[in-house]
Amino acid sequence: MMPSRAPDQALPNMEDVHSTLYVFLLAVTAAISGFLFGFDTAVINGVLLFLRRQFSLSNVETEVAASALLLGCLLGAAGASLIGDRFGRRRSLLLSAILFALSTLGAALAGSILIFSIGRLIGGLAIGLASVLTPVYIAEVAPARNRGRLVSMNQLAIVIGILAAYVTSWGLAGLGESSWRWMLGAAAIPAIGFFCGLLFIPESPRWLINHGHRDESAKILSRIYGAQRAQIELSIVEQASATEDGSWRELLSPGLRRQLFIAIALAIAGQITGINTVLYYGSILISEHFAGQTSGSALTANIVIGLTNLAGTLVALRCVDRWGRRTMLLTASGGMAISLIVFSIALNVPGIHPIFILSCILSYVAFFAFAMGPLPWVVISEIFPNKIRGRAASIATSALWTTTLIVTFTFLSLIHAAGMSGTFLIYGLLCIISFLFILKMVPETRGKTLEQIQQEWETR
Repeated sequence: MMPSRAPDQALPNMEDVHSTLYVFLLAVTAAISGFLFGFDTAVINGVLLFLRRQFSLSNVETEVAASALLLGCLLGAAGASLIGDRFGRRRSLLLSAILFALSTLGAALAGSILIFSIGRLIGGLAIGLASVLTPVYIAEVAPARNRGRLVSMNQLAIVIGILAAYVTSWGLAGLGESSWRWMLGAAAIPAIGFFCGLLFIPESPRWLINHGHRDESAKILSRIYGAQRAQIELSIVEQASATEDGSWRELLSPGLRRQLFIAIALAIAGQITGINTVLYYGSILISEHFAGQTSGSALTANIVIGLTNLAGTLVALRCVDRWGRRTMLLTASGGMAISLIVFSIALNVPGIHPIFILSCILSYVAFFAFAMGPLPWVVISEIFPNKIRGRAASIATSALWTTTLIVTFTFLSLIHAAGMSGTFLIYGLLCIISFLFILKMVPETRGKTLEQIQQEWETR
């Protein structure tokens, strides 16, 4: 039987303040990877406008240029658990910081589309590693009372990175046809900052316990919870760890298959609804499919989309530990479905005002940012035992990047075959399927410790 847990409010006031600030700083440092994630994925939106012209790219070549990063994301996510479980969360994130810097400079200096794609693929490896291990790291250092908000900070960093990419692209577009190089190269500065920040944060205390570093883990838990509470936490984590073997066999055992299915399906649901078609191809869609729109106005519209994405994510951070994961996911998937269906119908209405079309897109992005963007990462980081959390997150995140790769690589071809209205109607129907899946399968985890969540799964 696990020892009883003292309530969070039992901490002395000043100790509580110091602990909260400490955990916040750990989460912010780790979440710089999210900024790089968002910037590197979204900067292609502006880059493609100039890259397409400079290298005379066809639709298929454009899809390859946009998708090279995503292939790297898939490969990086697939290997993240092996690296993170063996070398630790922190050292693995240090590796991702190095890869971020190398890819940024390599792609910016590329003299051919092949070298560009290789550079972007290396950046994808960095994103794949970070997209798995950053939410896991934050979840493993965060107290239950604000874990959802802290893990969602990674998504906030992602959307800030996306907005920064849009603003950077808009600001540098006036440099001419080679401005795409400066758009890419700008990410080298936060990549170096990320590396330096990681040098000053500790390893995950749960990873340390699982690898026999009890004393080091106790010191970190003391800074997170206070000395007295840390001993209780240490005992709880040790007892939970003693019942796990951390093997692939355990992950695929009948007792964990449902969690694994939910994690994979939720990761897919967040991407199969088409959000990255707007984030990656928005400038091309606006400049090439709406009459009278220039590259400049397309890049300006991207900034409005990025601001909407940011606003929705800020609301999500405020609500995630109050409303709960499941309620927010249902609200978001339903709202996205309505937005896309109305958008698809509006495209076929003669004389429809462009502002109404843009409003449908912004509504869709806002609902995504409210839950379907941040909360799959939160749920995936919460529902697995400590020793297999990294492996489970790696599988689910690999499924996410596989879906993103497929959607991104097929989007322009799908537009050509089914038209814009038909394409987004398909995404709207997939939002409805996602809503039904969440309603039927996804549990609520708000306010529960990671160990309490595991106990509940065991009694189901």
